[in-house]
Amino acid sequence: MAADWAGFGYAALVSAGGIIGYVKAGSVTSLAAGLLFGLLAAVGAYRASQNPKNVWLSLGTSATLAVVMGLRFLNSWKFMPAGLMTLASGLMLVKIVTGMLKKTHKT
Repeated sequence: MAADWAGFGYAALVSAGGIIGYVKAGSVTSLAAGLLFGLLAAVGAYRASQNPKNVWLSLGTSATLAVVMGLRFLNSWKFMPAGLMTLASGLMLVKIVTGMLKKTHKT
C-alpha cells in the first residue's frame, strides 16, 4: 500500500505552524493546538496508508481546521497563518473526498 505522503506533509505543516506560532508570538495555545492537530493528521495519514478506506480521522481533522482557520481568516483577512492553513486544509479535504468518491464508484 502506498503511503499518504500528502497527509504526512499536511501533518508536518500543521505541527510546524504551531511551533512557529509559539516561537514568534509566545503562544502556548498555538503550540498545543498545532501539535495536537498535527499528531491527529499524522495518525490519520498513517491509518489511511494502512487502509485507504480509513480516512475518517484525516477528514475530521482537516475539516475542523478548515472551519476554524477559515473563520479566523475571515475575521482578520491575513493570509498568514489563517489563510495558509485554510487553503491547505481545503486542499486536503478535496483530496480526501475525491479519493472517497473514486473508491465508491469502482466496481
